[in-house]
Amino acid sequence: MSAEENSSPSPERREPSEPSPYSSEPQLEADFASHSNPPEPPSFRPESKWFPPENYNVPWDWLDVLLFLPLVGFVLGILFGVIVVAVAVTAFHIPFSHLHGQRLMFIDIVAQILMELSLLGYFALQIRHRSGLPFWTTIGWRPLQPRTVPRTGAYFALVVGGLGLALLVSFAGNFFPPKHPLPIDQIYASRSLTLLFMFTAVAVAPLVEETIFRGYLFPVASRSFGVAGGIVFTGTVFGLLHGIQLWGGWWQIGLLIMVGVVFTYIRAATRTVWSSFVLHISYNSLQVVALLFTMYGPKHLLHVH
Repeated sequence: MSAEENSSPSPERREPSEPSPYSSEPQLEADFASHSNPPEPPSFRPESKWFPPENYNVPWDWLDVLLFLPLVGFVLGILFGVIVVAVAVTAFHIPFSHLHGQRLMFIDIVAQILMELSLLGYFALQIRHRSGLPFWTTIGWRPLQPRTVPRTGAYFALVVGGLGLALLVSFAGNFFPPKHPLPIDQIYASRSLTLLFMFTAVAVAPLVEETIFRGYLFPVASRSFGVAGGIVFTGTVFGLLHGIQLWGGWWQIGLLIMVGVVFTYIRAATRTVWSSFVLHISYNSLQVVALLFTMYGPKHLLHVH
């Protein structure tokens, strides 16, 4: 071997690249391809200057959203409704003929709570069966990783944002009040129904609804319509599905659609359902406090009985 060959420069050493600030996102493409039997959906990483890049190649699609999810929800709702009625008749000795009005609404709320919590189990089984991926991170519950502020400051901003959004919606709702009582007003006529509804609004609804809308629906919608379209679509569906409680209050339903869009925007901007969950629970908490004050505060403060 010649001296010239021995004196050839050694290959330049490369410095290891810095880890991505969003490295906590699971590698859905490789894992999903290696664990699933059906053909994998195309990888979709929408490029947008307004939102950080995210992989929306989730192991579910529109067939699950439009067919399986409503079907499973309907079956679970009927199942738990029958169970709650059976418990009321056998354990609490309530005649079947008396299960109407407020008692029937109470049963409906309890059955809905059980159904929504069971949907989380359905999602977990579906994801584990199809892909073998971890449930919570795959469906969007990743750690919040703000890039410009401390994590504590980001959570504080979300809490304040939820409170401010609730105040804004309450103020805007007074411009066009409903002309007739809304279906939700029937719940407020009963103290037990009101307390159960408020418990659901704070302890159950944010967890389940954020998982369904921002975790399950939003990635599929973004893969089809783009991130901005997915935000509008998810927020609109969120508001319309709550319209059953506000039927007749069209301005109030429109405001709730706007709230759903804001929740979904925050989830897309931060790449985690945790952000919209904190915003949601803060929003609902202020509404519950305002409702408690409206129903019981002035009476106790003024000593009026």
